[in-house]
This record gives sequence, structure tokens and C-alpha cells, in this order.
Amino acid sequence: MSETRPHGSNSPLTGAGYLLRGFGLLVRPGVRRYVAAPLLVNVLVFGALLYLLWAQLGPIRTYVEGWLPDWLDFLAWALLPVLVLLSLLVLFFGFSTVGNLIAAPFNSLLSEAVERRLDARPVVPGAGALSLLGEAARDVRSEVRKAAYFLTRALPLLLLFLVPGVNLAAPLLWLAFSAWMLAIEYADYPMANRGLRFAAQRQLLARRRFLVLGFGAATSLALLVPGLNLAVIPAAVAGATALWVEQLAPLAEPGETPNP
Repeated sequence: MSETRPHGSNSPLTGAGYLLRGFGLLVRPGVRRYVAAPLLVNVLVFGALLYLLWAQLGPIRTYVEGWLPDWLDFLAWALLPVLVLLSLLVLFFGFSTVGNLIAAPFNSLLSEAVERRLDARPVVPGAGALSLLGEAARDVRSEVRKAAYFLTRALPLLLLFLVPGVNLAAPLLWLAFSAWMLAIEYADYPMANRGLRFAAQRQLLARRRFLVLGFGAATSLALLVPGLNLAVIPAAVAGATALWVEQLAPLAEPGETPNP
């Protein structure tokens, strides 16, 4: 059954609202059964990363304390909280990257189920979930393309932190870029299911840039909340699918949204 809503907004607040909408979509009939696998993957990945970081915390602290000169021994007491904070940052950002990569085929299935709920049109044959193996191959290629796109832009942005004066704006630019990348990450699932390639996806997302940045910013903040972050990935997939159906698909040229 179709349950689309009016489209046409470019507001960041509307974009952020799509993440909340994603949580609600996860419990809808026809969608719930596709949530268990991504959630299980997220729990396993998060648990493995947490264990690895905890196991390495002691050796890293010992190494850093040995590296400190004698006259800085008084800083040793501050090492543990600093290392814990850095470890948590690595955990949350690493969790998002690794979790998305491993759960990508399941996320494609989830996105397809959400789109069937929101849009009566069938997904393109061959672009959806004909086989889990086929999905995995396609999604790995997609993740590689996104990684290359990320690195070619992230490295110049990181260099801005070293430029006096410009480095004052560097954190804001980095936050905006992170929000953009997360939006690309999750919007890829519904758009790839419709046969759109990575370049076409970026062009379409740019036509609702502020809307998309609002969605990405809300997702990045939610990923930092312990416990909630386990459910954020499937919710973001569902929310991005709703954003595609209601906001982006109507903007696409007929040739950009292949029909069966």
C-alpha cells in the first residue's frame, strides 16, 4: 500500500525529521522482518570493536607513558580519560563504517521493503534483492566508490586544520562534510535499487542540499549516542528511503529512475 506524502522541502529540519521517521518505519508491517539482520550485525560489530579497543587500552597507555619525558610525568594521570575519549570516538566512527560495509546487502533489502511500503511502483528487477550474493557484490563496489570520493575530499579538508586563520572554520566544514557523506551513504540504498549510479546520485542529492545535510547531521549526532547507535543504521536506511521517495524521486528525470 502506498503512503507517500507531499514533497518539495529543502529545509534542514525537514531532513532531520526523516531520521525520526525512519525509526517509525522500522516497525511497519512488511518491514519489520528485514530489521533483525542489520541489528544483529550492528550488535556484533559494536561488541567486537568495543572488545578490541578495551584490550588495547592498557598497552597504549603504557606505550604513551614510556614516550613521555620525565619532566612531563605529571601528565600521566590525564592519559586514561584522554585515551578513553579517543577510543570512544574511534569506536563510534569505526562502528558506522564497518557496520555499513558488512550490513550493506541487508540494508538494501530493508530499503526495498520500505520503498514497497511507501511507493506502489515496483523496484527495478535486477537492481533490488534478487540474490544476497549479487547484492553483496554490488554494494561492495558502491562502498569502494564512496570511499574514494571520501578520501579525495577529506584529505584536503584535514589540511585546512593546519592553515592559520582558515583552521577556525575547518571544524564547521568538517562537520558539514561528515553530514553530507552520511547522507550519501544511506541514500545510496534506495537510489541504487532504482538503478542510479553514484554520479547521478550525487547530482540529485545536490538539488536538495540543505534537506540532505539536515538528514546527515541528525544521523551523525544519533550515532554518537551509546545504545541508540545500534538502531540508527537501519533507521537511517529507512529514513533515507522515505526521503528518496518523497523528495528526490520526483526531481529525477524519467531516464534516471528506470521502470520495469
